[in-house]
Amino acid sequence: MIGNPLSKQYASIRNPHYAKNGMVATSHPLAAQAGLDILKKGGNAVDAAIATAAVLTVVEPTSNGIGGDAFAIIWVKDKLYGLNSSGPSPKGLTMDALKADGHDTIPTFGFSPVTVPGQPAAWAELSQRFGILPFEQLLQTAIDIAYEGHAVAPTVSQYWQLAYTKYQDLFKGSQFDGWFEVFAPTGKAPNPGEIWRSPRHAKTLESIATTKSKSFYTGELADKMDAFSRQYGGYLRKEDLAAFKPEWVDPISVDFMDHTIWELPPNGQGICTLIALNILNNFDLKSQTPENLLHLLIESLKLAFADTHAHVSDLGHMAVPIDALLSESYARERGACIQETAIHPHPGKPTSGGTVYLSTADKDGNMVSYIQSNYMGFGSGLVVPETGIALQNRGHNFNLIPGHPNCVSGAKKPYHTIIPGFLTKNGLPVGPFGVMGGFMQPQGHLQVIIHSLLSGLNPQDALDAPRWQWIQDKTIQVEKDFPSHLISSLTQKGHKIQVEHQSGGFGRGQIIWRTHQGTYCGGTESRCDGHVASY
Repeated sequence: MIGNPLSKQYASIRNPHYAKNGMVATSHPLAAQAGLDILKKGGNAVDAAIATAAVLTVVEPTSNGIGGDAFAIIWVKDKLYGLNSSGPSPKGLTMDALKADGHDTIPTFGFSPVTVPGQPAAWAELSQRFGILPFEQLLQTAIDIAYEGHAVAPTVSQYWQLAYTKYQDLFKGSQFDGWFEVFAPTGKAPNPGEIWRSPRHAKTLESIATTKSKSFYTGELADKMDAFSRQYGGYLRKEDLAAFKPEWVDPISVDFMDHTIWELPPNGQGICTLIALNILNNFDLKSQTPENLLHLLIESLKLAFADTHAHVSDLGHMAVPIDALLSESYARERGACIQETAIHPHPGKPTSGGTVYLSTADKDGNMVSYIQSNYMGFGSGLVVPETGIALQNRGHNFNLIPGHPNCVSGAKKPYHTIIPGFLTKNGLPVGPFGVMGGFMQPQGHLQVIIHSLLSGLNPQDALDAPRWQWIQDKTIQVEKDFPSHLISSLTQKGHKIQVEHQSGGFGRGQIIWRTHQGTYCGGTESRCDGHVASY
């Protein structure tokens, strides 16, 4: 292993966390504690993940909500499973319909980008297949917190206030009144430590709990979403909700540094990380100087993004198969594109051949990598009356380019940003990892893997190391603590560097690794209110 090129000028903020029996790592202490309580009551890692996820919809509404999507990678009884619970577009959301409504691009807010929420179905599906405790019990803490209120965390308050200021100017029309009624009932966003409660969230979570999410898709909650959509000319209908089912999928992988890195197949962008790692397999990374290594990482990632944006969409609409994108021959071809200086990335032609993330682990070795989101913070800006359900705006990731695999059409899943990751070695689990944050996510995955496997950092150090983010063309953003000599080197190689003094755009991650002793080692995000709970 080589020394971490970033650690020489950067001291980690926290020590890693160790535990014997079980662990939950996520971005809010109350959510992590809820998962730990479930583990102590006899629940497994899946039960803990569901409980944690439900609480996150209440305590961190700036990043997720009941009306979002979810993905999970689960290790249970010596086998890896994948769950894609991202919802498709409504059947009525077509290019012709959008253009008839006067849109040349897909709007960011309002009903046009609203897709079917998959999150409540994910909770019920995970519980039914792998859970131990009753489903109603898993959501009870979230219900209690929503009724009784909680003291808002500092990072959550910061993003809440930013959203409120933005939405005051942006949201025009009565369809957005529900957002202000639920999330700014006193006429402002809550300050740190201020109590925020939402009985509407609580009642909705109760309905989801007692019906095992059926009310959301075929019952009273579905009726309310349908009525709200019809009232304001939206496309979402009860029939779209009723038709939705989560998909069990086989995770995809590449081998890297004697380990196997697992992601979920498209429509998610996890394949972007795998493409980049596959390209990097063509280089002797251990012999690189820190400057050259960083350049290789960035250029590989740029090429991977170019391919992902050109070829990835709903799996049923992709013209290029996954095997072709992840083939060794194609990785060699793409690796040959990397030069001594920064390039403008272009997609290749392979031949056929604001989100929350959490990790859980239990005493029996079961582990879950789970992620859920409304997208862009609060999502579409629409809150279904009387429910507290903030609808996601995932449809914004479609395009209006005829013939493109990600062109908008009815009953189609969009290119999706949220991705869980998992690491194994020689067929045995190492553990779950993830970094949330829009298009930062595959970049965060890549950096965490490099820090962990190439530099040999523990989970906390791997998360605390300063991050970089490719934006477009040759533009790279770096955090304010990024080493100055590496910035100078990248500049000399033709990269356009922007130093960002706020870390919000660089993602928030969690890691749990299983040690050789059979215990757990966890790290949590220091850029937010991250917390590891264990026993």
